[in-house]
Amino acid sequence: MTRENLLSRISIDPNLCFGKPCIRGHRIWVSLILDLLAGGATVEELLEEYPGIEREDILACMAYGAEMARDCYVEIPLQTQR
Repeated sequence: MTRENLLSRISIDPNLCFGKPCIRGHRIWVSLILDLLAGGATVEELLEEYPGIEREDILACMAYGAEMARDCYVEIPLQTQR
């Protein structure tokens, strides 16, 4: 599946979910899926927890996060070597 196909699974509607990016046809925020993955949840666990979504929806959330990271930087303090 191409990046464009994946990203087409994400929608932003100012009238739904405060305009936050969601999985198309659901009120599941992209950020929620990314937070759960970052916390150690597996794709299989997410599919069980949210039976209405598909594996490609989770991949779409990751692709969207990657796109956002290209343009937005998070300040991370440098660690000094000891």
